[in-house]
Amino acid sequence: MAGSPRVGVLALQGDVREHAALLEVLGADVTLVRRPEELALVDGLVIPGGESTVIDKLARLFGLQQPIRDAIADGMPVLGTCAGLILLADEVVDAIDGQQSFGGLDAVVRRNAFGRQAESFEAELTVPAFDEPVTAAFIRGPVVEAVGPRASVLATLPDGRVVGVEQDGLLGLSFHPEITNETRFHRRFLDRVSRR
Repeated sequence: MAGSPRVGVLALQGDVREHAALLEVLGADVTLVRRPEELALVDGLVIPGGESTVIDKLARLFGLQQPIRDAIADGMPVLGTCAGLILLADEVVDAIDGQQSFGGLDAVVRRNAFGRQAESFEAELTVPAFDEPVTAAFIRGPVVEAVGPRASVLATLPDGRVVGVEQDGLLGLSFHPEITNETRFHRRFLDRVSRR
């Protein structure tokens, strides 16, 4: 449909289909991004959950690392969930040797902060930006250990641990809103895309 926000989902590995389906329900024109020329077609990007180390390696292999870094530096709105949050963070704790992030988000993030996949859980979060609580699914998710002055906290667990951060057009979440059919974060992202 004409006038729909043109957004990409980084489609190298992870829960790509779930994000694409949710974005399409919300009226976005979705492109699966595997190459720099596909990134050039979109006005916003979703970096899905998956394995941050694998996505990092494949992004470099496919020549996407620097174009994504450049797009972030140029102000492209980006939503990163789980592994996507790790890849947006300026600093990653417990990274494997040689692991790199795209950066841009003024935060320190710890990988796999909640343990193994068997220790996955759901929690209800209070998000001040939203009227109603959020049911969030955590699957081997990261946690934000520090938030720098350019970023702000978007969501916390009841114990105070930070699991959502935003900075200008960047939104980073430790959890998977696409799994619980939670649309408000994607709507927030699309709002930033449409205002760009």
